[in-house]
Amino acid sequence: LGAKPVDCFQWESFGSGWGSDIASQLKLSDSTLHKVDEYGEIPDLSKARKDADIIFTFNGTTSGVRVPNCDWIADDRTGLTLCDATSAAFAMQMPWEKLDITTYSWQKVLGGEGAHGILILSPRAIERLESYTPAWPMPKVFRLTKKGKLNGDIFKGSTINTPSMLCVEDYLDALKWADSVGGLEGLIKISERNLEIVKEWVDKTPYASFLAKDPATTSNTSICLSFSGISKDGIKK
Repeated sequence: LGAKPVDCFQWESFGSGWGSDIASQLKLSDSTLHKVDEYGEIPDLSKARKDADIIFTFNGTTSGVRVPNCDWIADDRTGLTLCDATSAAFAMQMPWEKLDITTYSWQKVLGGEGAHGILILSPRAIERLESYTPAWPMPKVFRLTKKGKLNGDIFKGSTINTPSMLCVEDYLDALKWADSVGGLEGLIKISERNLEIVKEWVDKTPYASFLAKDPATTSNTSICLSFSGISKDGIKK
């Protein structure tokens, strides 16, 4: 960040963390934080500028609100998109042509070990890494370039620190299971079917509703419900 203006869309805690880093830590002057008034809403995504770097969570884990689509991201953008897909990868269709920098962790959809993450870079993201160096120092664990070029060894098995091989095997086992249930399409169907079960219960339960205000933004992985007209003791019963 820093080479272009920044548009950060935040509607739950993890997105808010990105926004806080931009405003309080990096102190980027040409940045706009697009926020919501309350959980369950999503910012006006049409405000994304095609000449700005766009930061967003594909699925808001703590609010149960996801982006309905990525049509709001311009195909002819000159900025990059930075997408936190932690609870979306493997359960939602990801339009990769719209995503330049994508991260997700093992422990969400596939149920792998925590503290491990995946980084996916587009050719445009690699070009940025090789053509722009931020003014602030970068910790070793975050350095992706070496002598001005992408350090490809990181993406070919070379590690900065020693990972747990048991965790790697666990993740490989999860991927084998994913293949056995139909791959990506099978995983998405399972997740959407689970959401339908919850929807059926909500439809016949007068005190329950989805936290997401717009049905098109209802998450199928991090379902959040709102209860009204019932006491805590009533819920327990």
